[in-house]
Amino acid sequence: MGYSHWSDDAFQARQDHRRSSGQTAFTYDAWVRATGQTRVHSQMDPFGVTRESRDSAEHPDSLAIGVMFDVTGSMGSVPRTLQTKLGSLMRLLVEKGYVAHPQVLFGAIGDANCDRVPLQVGQFESGLEMDDDLGKIYLEGGGGGQVHESYELAIAFFALHTAIDCFDKRGRKGYLFTIGDEKPYAAVSSEHMRRHLGDRLHDHVPTARLVQELQRRYHHFHIIPTNTAHGRSDDVQSCWRALLGERVLLLEEEAAVCETIALAIGLNEGTARDVASGVDDLVRAGHGRDAADAAARALAGCSPARSARLASSVFTPRGRRLRASH
Repeated sequence: MGYSHWSDDAFQARQDHRRSSGQTAFTYDAWVRATGQTRVHSQMDPFGVTRESRDSAEHPDSLAIGVMFDVTGSMGSVPRTLQTKLGSLMRLLVEKGYVAHPQVLFGAIGDANCDRVPLQVGQFESGLEMDDDLGKIYLEGGGGGQVHESYELAIAFFALHTAIDCFDKRGRKGYLFTIGDEKPYAAVSSEHMRRHLGDRLHDHVPTARLVQELQRRYHHFHIIPTNTAHGRSDDVQSCWRALLGERVLLLEEEAAVCETIALAIGLNEGTARDVASGVDDLVRAGHGRDAADAAARALAGCSPARSARLASSVFTPRGRRLRASH
């Protein structure tokens, strides 16, 4: 996937039409609520599939970027914010030269223990198809109330069910941003792997092991919005830091998620010189100053030296590589 090109004019025309006609960008969510037929969209179903980020004549140097957000409880505003800011995000990545050929995948995370649709995964796209994928997400808003969601199931998908040319051909890691204010479960159950991904494993898999496998091929950042229900919880923050260390980003305002993603990529790639110049780039790309400053505070510790360490780090998992059978 990812063979088309981003058109800012075409995206803005879409947005103008939606505003003038009163239409929502999240058409599938509206359909589910109108019909009561609660199920994952067929094109967002992670069962038995591999999502691919591939080079092409149009995009010879593709870079895979996954964005998976919690859609339970207070986190439901994040996908709507991402959709409205998609144009300015792509302007910064492409027009400002942060990434020459980004291929962006959007998806949603719920709770596999209680939600009807606990995982939704789009395609890696370079053009307006990524906006289409956002429109296919069901914003379930469930969750089990136990300060855990199934982030580990999303991590398992990216670790086992993605093929990315940036790494396979060039040894260049892609990116995964997970966004949420609760903890992952300590392990992904074999039943959830079978039911939602189609993998037949003999036992539960520890989340820490899945993170190790994921980090061979992806820079994984987790963004915790701190003004949501559990965002300031020391327990939540320490859980994620135990898994990801310095790649846990505490964000004061969830409306600045796009800005934080762009700035993290720019710093990690070395295309943003430092946080201050990255903020200037954000503002010139059309992002508001307040959101840009919030992103800067989340990444305040990301100095050029730290960025170089992150970009050059290679994570070697312990033991044998995790494999899934179908």
